[in-house]
Amino acid sequence: MKNRPIGIFDSGIGGLTVAKEIIRLLPHESIIYIGDTARVPYGTRSNEIIAKFGIQLTDFLLKRNVKCLVVACNTISAVALEEIEKISKVPVLGVIKPAVSEALNTTKNKKIGVIGTYATINSRAYEKEIKKQNPDVEICSTGCPLFVPLAEEGFSDHPAAGLVAKDYLGSVKSSGADTLILGCTHYPILSGIVKKIMGPEVSLIDSAGPTAKQLQELLKARNLLADNRDPSYEFFVTDAPKRVLQVAGRFFGDTINGRLKKVSLD
Repeated sequence: MKNRPIGIFDSGIGGLTVAKEIIRLLPHESIIYIGDTARVPYGTRSNEIIAKFGIQLTDFLLKRNVKCLVVACNTISAVALEEIEKISKVPVLGVIKPAVSEALNTTKNKKIGVIGTYATINSRAYEKEIKKQNPDVEICSTGCPLFVPLAEEGFSDHPAAGLVAKDYLGSVKSSGADTLILGCTHYPILSGIVKKIMGPEVSLIDSAGPTAKQLQELLKARNLLADNRDPSYEFFVTDAPKRVLQVAGRFFGDTINGRLKKVSLD
């Protein structure tokens, strides 16, 4: 049981930022990752469709005998985590609670900004979790829908991304927040641009590190930590594997090379 793989899924390639941190922190764990690149972005879709897609991704991984699921997508975590937990026979970990805990431990002036897809922001999942953990914190949230396609295209330092980011981040910057949650696993790909606009005094929180730490704690508590001497890695996408290799290779490294396959969820 403990040497079965960890299943990780996202709407696209953004979840690879989480997978990378999990591999770094838990080097004995095997990984199966799937990104739904054929239907990305999810953030502009209805909650019903997001839940449907999330359940399809869950089924894909459960059929591969994973020992736990990491929902490496803020949009699905915000909208459909409870539905996924109901159908899963293995532990499920989302990315919102870990990121919120990290942000609350980081902020000094109790002002936190949150950026994400429209679906994530409209769900108020981050606001609810922040207020649940600390009701005294001020929150400024804003949707950044174009960040996902920009990240998927690898526009991490493109002038167009800078113009879009400057427009999106104005309200959060003026709020005086000293901590900004990157409420989408795609957004760390654009963190250089975001940091430049927000300034050095603002701490950026992405969910990758906190989620990997919580996963480690979960596996340890359930006696599921692997001792694989030669862990396996499998990566699946639903479209454009060549483009994914080009973009993901810039931040993910060589681990994905030779292991990426295209698959259909239909």
